[in-house]
Amino acid sequence: MRTSPTDNLRARGDRQAGFTLLELLVVLVILALIAAFAAPRVLKYLDGARTDSAKIQIENLINILDLYKLEIGSYPSEQDGIVALLEAPPGVDRWDGPYVRKRDELMDPWNRLYAYRFPGEHGEFDLFSLGADGTEGGDGDNADVTSW
Repeated sequence: MRTSPTDNLRARGDRQAGFTLLELLVVLVILALIAAFAAPRVLKYLDGARTDSAKIQIENLINILDLYKLEIGSYPSEQDGIVALLEAPPGVDRWDGPYVRKRDELMDPWNRLYAYRFPGEHGEFDLFSLGADGTEGGDGDNADVTSW
């Protein structure tokens, strides 16, 4: 008569199969070591992603500002700022907005309103983010992201 593998387990008793506490601790230590080495690299990529996102958002806002100029006849004044893309500025008759759906589209990845200058020092207008530190200049994630 042949025995199956399940018969062998039954023959050994009702011993439960599973992991020991020591095996689980070893696996947790290995996972912690991997996380400790990987976390700085992941954070570095996250910082770069914010800067890249700001560049893309600025390009999008430039196109929206160009559409605004086509319809109104000029870019928003510096006093009205880029909020003019969301809310009609006083005294602007041909405003056909909103040109953006929500205020979040006017915010940089660090949750600050994009800076806007009209007339610009580098073009018809300047649109920029001051980076993570919120001050001019800087390197890496602190660097300014500009439309020029």
